[in-house]
Amino acid sequence: MPMATPVVQSLPRQIREYILEGIVSGRWKPGERIVERGIAAELDVSQTPVREALRELEVLRLIESAPNKGVRVRNLSAADLEEIYPVRAGLEQLAATLAAPRLYEAVTVLEPEVAALYEADRLGDGAAQVRHTVAFHRELVRASGNSVLLHTWESLGIEVWTTLAIRWLGTRQQSYAEEHEAVVAAFRRRDPEVAELVRAHVLGCAPQL
Repeated sequence: MPMATPVVQSLPRQIREYILEGIVSGRWKPGERIVERGIAAELDVSQTPVREALRELEVLRLIESAPNKGVRVRNLSAADLEEIYPVRAGLEQLAATLAAPRLYEAVTVLEPEVAALYEADRLGDGAAQVRHTVAFHRELVRASGNSVLLHTWESLGIEVWTTLAIRWLGTRQQSYAEEHEAVVAAFRRRDPEVAELVRAHVLGCAPQL
């Protein structure tokens, strides 16, 4: 049986992830300039894919550019981080409604992420908590079977914004695993209010101003 070919990210996407990691880790702080030419030299690439990566990050509202001032990391506030949650909650409420018939029958697709969250909670591994939380919600949205909905959800940059909320605002949940186990339990018991439960769950993760 032939082995599956690994997915190789495009160069602009690799550069985008590199810059994202720099923002999340604090290498580039809010208000600090990101020099396109410097990144190109550091990564030994042309400026074209760097420029494309920066455009994607500007769409995510993580950076901003101005004539004669270059590109800078946005000075994000709690309000900026909070804005995304009502939009995300609405999308995931719709996803849960569409996914319910499928997840009522096979909620096991969500269970591995819950198990991973129990381990991440036990270890206090913040990075793993974010990673498996996002993976859980991505699987929920994917279960809707609606590719437009999934694309729209992914375009919000959920993992980045969640990580920034934790790093910059100290926004943490008491137990990532238990909160997501409650969502799984609602699908398992075929709760007719599961979509509203998902919406409330997402809104409960928003930074508190």
